[in-house]
Amino acid sequence: MQYEANTPDEYIEQLPEERKVAISKIRNAILQQLPKGFEECINYKMIGYVVPHSAYPDGYHCNPKLPLPFMNLASQKNFVAVYHSGIYADPKLMDWFVSEYPKHCKRKLDMGKSCIRFKYMDDIPYDLLGELASKMTVEDWISSYESVVKNK
Repeated sequence: MQYEANTPDEYIEQLPEERKVAISKIRNAILQQLPKGFEECINYKMIGYVVPHSAYPDGYHCNPKLPLPFMNLASQKNFVAVYHSGIYADPKLMDWFVSEYPKHCKRKLDMGKSCIRFKYMDDIPYDLLGELASKMTVEDWISSYESVVKNK
């Protein structure tokens, strides 16, 4: 589902109550641990965490007018999703997350290349998602992006 919002608060306000709670908790976990330099915004009609043009003037290779995306948070039709570009670009980070996940959740991990899906709002590992957000600095992400993603 796509929501028309100009700010993360506007985005959350439009959600059904159960999703408001889950998205707000994930957002807070991310914001508490996200390294300095990333900025929160609305990006691709989702809550986004990006490297601003002031830190990376080239922007996103698909559309240089956009800041370099790092993480996104969205309420989709059948699940809540956390998109983390670093997991896609860094196999060690992916391995860490996949090995940690069962320690925090009773259900099987539902994940794509960079998308972590949560169908059940009672089994979201908020602390783990916050820790995941902390694993890459802006500099780490730019370096990884330039060496892995941008050159594909």
